[in-house]
Amino acid sequence: MTYDLYIGDRTFSSWSLRGWLMFEKFGLTHRVHLTGLYSGRLAEDLAPLAPARLVPVMRTPDGIVVGDTMAMAETLAERHPEAGLWPEVPEARALARWIAAEMHAGFGALRGDCPMQLFGRYEGFEPSADVKADLARIETLWTLALERHGGDWLFGAYSLADVFYAPVAARIAGYGLPVGSVAQEYVARVLSDPAFRRWRAMGLTVSYAPEPYRLDLPRGDWPGPAPIPARAVETGPSENDACPYSGKPVTDFMEMQGRVFGFCNPFCRDKTVLDPGAWPKFMAILR
Repeated sequence: MTYDLYIGDRTFSSWSLRGWLMFEKFGLTHRVHLTGLYSGRLAEDLAPLAPARLVPVMRTPDGIVVGDTMAMAETLAERHPEAGLWPEVPEARALARWIAAEMHAGFGALRGDCPMQLFGRYEGFEPSADVKADLARIETLWTLALERHGGDWLFGAYSLADVFYAPVAARIAGYGLPVGSVAQEYVARVLSDPAFRRWRAMGLTVSYAPEPYRLDLPRGDWPGPAPIPARAVETGPSENDACPYSGKPVTDFMEMQGRVFGFCNPFCRDKTVLDPGAWPKFMAILR
């Protein structure tokens, strides 16, 4: 029962982030396929998935192709009612669908002026009046959900509503957008979520020249949790003989806290170097 998920570049593709979180946060088994969103290969990569033309796209274990994150969300919720993708209580579920749909269809100023980027926080970005109006509406929706349902997430337990607003939180963080304390606290929880941190770390393994959407503004550190310092090293030996992710023999190495660990390829190493604490399988061997 493995799904195939086709995504774009993690650092920039906000819709792909939504698609991936639907699987990652609810324990749905999947294989990830990267498409050439910024290399000109997107149409070619998606050709076998017609009529798909944008990412993300999923193929179900029985071969059904579904594009668009809202269609994907409803399809997964229908196929996996036990996973709790939407809130269980009907009133909460209705509101969660409402605010997710509003995000899916709206907030054009925020999305247009502030494309998602996960490198760092722009300094001195001045949001337009339309962006401020979008932020005010988002704060209204978040505050209503949080106050009505309690807990760290919009409807208590993590749900598809949080999936749909994760890229919004990333935009607020990445552009230093002005929001009140309730929204700031929610953004901090999104940035601290280990799944979000894993997504960002995987994205940062890729460099860009030129960088898409780059603004002519200074950019400071990313406002999420500071990672445990680590660095790639050329040689071992490592404490572990097998990669913590694949179980394959180690070929690439990193040093952290005076200890050396091995991985089966540069990607496994580099995503760990970028945020070691986000990876439970690595942290298990660290202990």
